[in-house]
Amino acid sequence: MTSKVKILYFASLREAVGCAGEELDLPAGVGTVGALRSHLAARGEGWQALAAGRNVRAALNQKMAGADASLDAGDEVAFFPPVTGG
Repeated sequence: MTSKVKILYFASLREAVGCAGEELDLPAGVGTVGALRSHLAARGEGWQALAAGRNVRAALNQKMAGADASLDAGDEVAFFPPVTGG
């Protein structure tokens, strides 16, 4: 059984990683939003925009989620920079 999730990237993150989204089979040991973020950041180059310590927000199935939120097959995870208004 695969544990595929849909990942979306918004705003400056989309520009940094070079795509708007992807589907990914979760590797062993990647079971939370934070672990997914670390896994993606390890790809290097523009993916470092997702590295720990960077100001990035996450939504899991269209609801704000913390790094400890658990992932399940079929989930949608969106990463985006904080939005400022004026």
